[in-house]
Amino acid sequence: MEAIIFCGIQATGKTTFYVEHFMNSHVRISMDLLHTRNKERIFLDTCLQTHQRFVVDNTNPTRQDRERYISPAREAKYRVIGYYFKSDPEEAVERNSRREDNKQIPMAGIKGAAKKLEVPRLEEGFDELYHVSIQQGAFVVEAFPGG
Repeated sequence: MEAIIFCGIQATGKTTFYVEHFMNSHVRISMDLLHTRNKERIFLDTCLQTHQRFVVDNTNPTRQDRERYISPAREAKYRVIGYYFKSDPEEAVERNSRREDNKQIPMAGIKGAAKKLEVPRLEEGFDELYHVSIQQGAFVVEAFPGG
């Protein structure tokens, strides 16, 4: 059983990465789809109870945000893997501007998430931690320094 937790500001490629790497093997848990924490909690609980592999595709900028998924997954004996999507906020704003108008995130939202972003650490409960960057239009995944 595997729980994957994404961490990174908006417009860093998290959902595209999910589609390219996990769509056929893991359920996607996302506030973009579920809209409320209550629905998200119910969906997460269902995944845990049915031993379904899942990806949490949210910004998860703080350790506290990530804890809401890591602790229950660890208690359910899941392997917990983190992917940190590092991006310069200005690059994210530029990528965001290329989205369809109804899918764009307000610039204040991107900048606000960047300000509160805490780089994830293995000590939070991850079994593995990876760094994802976009280089020449492609995702590059590397073992996280110290991870």
